[in-house]
This record gives sequence, structure tokens and C-alpha cells, in this order.
Amino acid sequence: MRKTNFDFMGKRMIASGVSGCLLVVSIVALVFFGLNRGLDFTGGALVEVGFDDPVVPQDVRQRLEGAGFLQAVVQNFGSETEVLIRVPPQTGVDQSTVGDEILALLRDTYGGVALRRSEVVGPAVGEELTEKGGIAMLVALAVVMLYIMFRFTGKFAIGAVTALAHDVIVALGAFAVFRWTFNLAELAAILAVIGYSLNDTIVVSDRIRENFRIVRRGKPIDIINRSLNEMLGRTLVTSLTTLLVLLALLLAAGEQIRGFATALTIGVVVGTYSSIYVAASMLLALGISKEDLTLPEKEAEDDTPVV
Repeated sequence: MRKTNFDFMGKRMIASGVSGCLLVVSIVALVFFGLNRGLDFTGGALVEVGFDDPVVPQDVRQRLEGAGFLQAVVQNFGSETEVLIRVPPQTGVDQSTVGDEILALLRDTYGGVALRRSEVVGPAVGEELTEKGGIAMLVALAVVMLYIMFRFTGKFAIGAVTALAHDVIVALGAFAVFRWTFNLAELAAILAVIGYSLNDTIVVSDRIRENFRIVRRGKPIDIINRSLNEMLGRTLVTSLTTLLVLLALLLAAGEQIRGFATALTIGVVVGTYSSIYVAASMLLALGISKEDLTLPEKEAEDDTPVV
């Protein structure tokens, strides 16, 4: 593959502006609107029903609200005759009977309606999942920082964790802005984004460290640009291959997996961008130099080739 010669770091100020805007929008949306947490976190009832004839989700939602099931989320599930209904906890209503009540209401209104499944999640379980999910993300970021510090240097660790935090905040911000439902599957996708972005960042960081040690002349910005160009082909092939799989999931996997695939798609795109611009730009901002990556004397002697 022919080596490219893009001036990535020459555009780092523009990239910093883009990242800053994305982070501000994401943080504002998360603070003022919050995530549209699904039943896994809030508790409530989930009912999947099948109709004899196609129905419009908006009509079903209006029927449910008229019967007192407020803030219900109704969407087609696989086909126009299959409907998935999510109902948050209702005041003064026994959650264990919600499925039966919804089924009876729909049968009175539409006639032939078959119950596919009915599930109930208690609010206590939802609160526990919220707490543990947040702790899981914080622990993942902390472990990543420690690993990078031992694997490279403290400056690489700061750059890697900054990139990971950037990816997580932007992915969560997208769910807050567009009000997509956030459940356990989406949380799993966010944790997977951390792993994907970390892998990409480590590969790029390893090449940057190698070039700082073997390139005798050149400023840090030139060495980082050279490293990014050398890894560009590998990064694009990996990202595009992953995105093809995620695109197939988005188009064919159905509603249950759509949120998971959406979160991963956002994470892969933003993670590829952050590995190039956020992590590498942070190294320049921290004043990375050859001295930071000089091999210890004994290790350098061990690495000297025997002639």
C-alpha cells in the first residue's frame, strides 16, 4: 500500500474546535436532558404483541394514553403487524398486571391480537444497574490509564484516556440529543467502544513511540505525522470492515439490536477520529519529546543488533 503524506497535525486546531463543539453539545444534552433510559434502568413493563392486520404505532400509543398508560413507547418490531410496547412505571398500577391490561385493551380495540411476550423490570433493579453501569465505565477508564502508563509513559496515558473519555461522552451525548432509548445493550456497546478505541490508540501510540526512537532528525510534529500516515491504511481497513458488519446489523438485525449497533457505529467513527486527532494532539500539547521515550541504557544495549 502506498504511503500517504497527510498533514494531520497541521489541522489539529480545526479538529480541536470540532471536538470541543461535540463535547459541549454532548455535555449540555446529558446535564439538561439526560439519557432516555429504557426499562432496564427505570423499571416498567415491556409487552410485545402481534396483530392480524398492520397497525400504526401512533394510533396504538394514543389508545394506550387514553386508557391511562402515559409515556408509552410504541414501535413496530420486525413487521407492520408486530408491535413492541414499553410502559414506564405507572402510579397506583400493579406492574405485574400491566401486560394483561394492555392485551385486553388492544383486543377490545383491534380484535385479533396475540401476546408474544410480557416482561416486568422493578425500579430497584433499574437503580442497581444504573449504578453498576456507571462504575463499570469509570473502572474501565482507570484500568486503561494504568495500563498505558506502564506500557508507554504518563503522557501517552493522558492522551489515551482523553481520547477514550471523548469517545464515551460523544456517544452518550448522541443518545441524549436524539432521545434514543438507552438500555443494557447500549451500555454494553459503550464499554465495547472503550475497548475498540483503546486498541486503535495503542497501535498508533506504539508506532509513534517506535518512530521517536529510530528517527534521528525531525520535530515531534513531523514524527507524529509520519507515524499517523504509516498507520492510516491499517486504521481505515479495520474501521471500514467493522462498519460494514455494523451496517448489516442496523439494516437487518431488527429493533432489539438496533440501539447496540447504533452506539457501536458512533463509537467506531468517533474512536477512529480520536485515535488520530485527540490522542496524538494531546501528546503535542503535553510537549512529548525524544527524551521521554529514550530506552533505558540496559534495554537499549539488549536491543542493539549483533553484527
